[in-house]
Amino acid sequence: MMRKSDVIIIGGGAIGSSIAYNLLNDGFTGQVSVYEKDRIYEYSSTGRSAGGIRQLFTTEVNIQISRYGLKKYQTFADDMAVDGDKAEIDFKQRGYLFLAKGENLKALQNQLKLQNSLGVPSEFIEKDDLHTIIPELTTDDLQGGLYCAEDGYLDPYSVMEGYAKKARALGAEYIYEEVTGIEYARGRAAGVRLTNGEVHEAPIVINCAGPWAPQLSDQMDLPLPVVPLKRQIIQFDIAEPLTRDLPLTVDPTGVYFRHEGQSLITGFGEKVKPGIYFNWSRDFFIEQLWPVLAGRVSNFERAKVKRGWAGIYSHNTIDQNAIIGEHPGMNGYYVACGFSGHGMQQAPAVGKGISELIRLGRYETLDLTPLRFERFYEQDLIIEGAIV
Repeated sequence: MMRKSDVIIIGGGAIGSSIAYNLLNDGFTGQVSVYEKDRIYEYSSTGRSAGGIRQLFTTEVNIQISRYGLKKYQTFADDMAVDGDKAEIDFKQRGYLFLAKGENLKALQNQLKLQNSLGVPSEFIEKDDLHTIIPELTTDDLQGGLYCAEDGYLDPYSVMEGYAKKARALGAEYIYEEVTGIEYARGRAAGVRLTNGEVHEAPIVINCAGPWAPQLSDQMDLPLPVVPLKRQIIQFDIAEPLTRDLPLTVDPTGVYFRHEGQSLITGFGEKVKPGIYFNWSRDFFIEQLWPVLAGRVSNFERAKVKRGWAGIYSHNTIDQNAIIGEHPGMNGYYVACGFSGHGMQQAPAVGKGISELIRLGRYETLDLTPLRFERFYEQDLIIEGAIV
C-alpha cells in the first residue's frame, strides 16, 4: 500500500523538526512526515555544532531571525514540554564577544549601529574595559570588542530532541529511512524515494537535508549552491581555571572559545576541501588553535585536549546565507538549507516562516523573502560580514 502524506520533510534535525513542530502547532491539519536516515542523530550537523546564539550579525534579515530565535529559546523548555516534562536546553546567556583589532574595528562599529537600530542591546567595549568580562584576556593588540550580553550558547542536541519530541506529540510521523531521491511529475513535487525502492507520496516536499541537500536537488536538475564543509571542535581543560564564565568569544583571527561545563571548547573556520568526512585531529589544536588561544588568554598556555569532534556545515558558496522557500523551478518543492553554520540558531524563525508559506502562502511573522532562491539570478545577494 502506497504511503501518503500532505507534507514530507527530508531531515529531522533542528530545521526539519522546527518546521514540523511549527506547522502542526500553527494549526496545519494534514499529515506531516519527517524522514531521517540517522535514528540516533550521530552525524547530524545540529548535534555537532558549537551551540552559539548571537544577534551580532551585519544584515537586517539575520539580525531579525536571531532576535526571534533568542526569544523562542528563552521559553523553549516550557514551550516544548510534553506531559509536563520540560525540554531543558541548558541555555546560558553569558554573552557573545567579537574582539576588535586593526581593520575590523570600523566594521564592528558599523555593525553596532545597525544592531542597535533593530533593537539589539549590543555595545562596544573599550579596550581597558574588556577585563570586566574576561579578566585574564590579553588586550595589548586590541582596540576593544563588540559585545551583547543577551546572547550565549546552549545544548544543540537537546534543541533538536525537544523539537522532535514535541512535533511527534502534535502528530508528526518520524520515519527513520534514507531518502535517495525526490519524486516529481509535470513540474510538481510528488513524494520521495527510499533506499528500499519504496515511493512515498506527498504534494509538498521540504529539503532540510543539510550537507546532503544538494545531491537530492541535483537529481532534479535543480542545483543548489551548497557544498559540505567539515568544521572541527576541540574540547580542552586548563590547569588554572578562569575567574569568570566566558561569553562565546571570537578572536580577530577567527578562533573562537567558550566554556563547556568546567572545560572549554574551541574551533576555527579552517580551509578544507568540500566533502562529508568526520575525522578530527589533535594536530589541528596544537598547530592552529593553541598558539592563538595561549596568546589571548595566559591560562590557556597549560592546556590538555580532552576530546574532539567534527560536524559538517552546509556552506552556501555564493553569499554564505540560508536558502529558504519554494524553489522557483518546481511547484511544491521547498528548501531550507545552506545555513553555513547558523542553522541551529535560525531554526525557530525558519520553522515559523516555512509554516506560514505553506499554510498562508506568505510570510507574516518575519519576512524571509531576502533568503529566497531567486536572489542568486536576480543578483540580490545577502552579504553577511560576520561569518565565524
